[in-house]
Amino acid sequence: MSAGRTPAQTIGPFFAVALPWPDGPRVVAEETPGAIRIEGRVLDGIAGPVPDALVETWQRTPRGIRGFGRCPTDADGRWTIVTLKPEASPRGGADSAGCGPPEAPHIAVSVFARGLLKRVVTRIYFDDEAAANAGDPVLASIADPAARRTLIAERMPDGYRFDIRLQGGGETVFFDV
Repeated sequence: MSAGRTPAQTIGPFFAVALPWPDGPRVVAEETPGAIRIEGRVLDGIAGPVPDALVETWQRTPRGIRGFGRCPTDADGRWTIVTLKPEASPRGGADSAGCGPPEAPHIAVSVFARGLLKRVVTRIYFDDEAAANAGDPVLASIADPAARRTLIAERMPDGYRFDIRLQGGGETVFFDV
């Protein structure tokens, strides 16, 4: 008997089995001074919820804070991260001081979901950082204003809202990494 090919995966992904952990959505405790809540939905090409996605965030943080969060989506595609709002950062470069203009406050995001062979990567910028956003080299590299807006979280009374559209009209800008 010869070994055959491994069959294609027909179900999954199984992100909820081992990747989330209880404190994953909380980069900091909600009562931490300066803590913010960022919430949104992961949506498919027809604006339907993606109930089995995993959203990871990472950012520059003050020393002693892990800066990494992970939240699975619920049945409605909702996710929430509690973190600190990052400060503007020097642009990375060959020297430790960075080079070029500073980058506006932002949070890096990876999304893992059904139908994606590899994660998609984007950023969250903040709508109340207009001056910093105007000088950000990454945002400036996106010519279409509507596409650029897909990277900007909207300030809400209880935090920020940032929906992630995987494809279709209003698709979030993703980076080739």
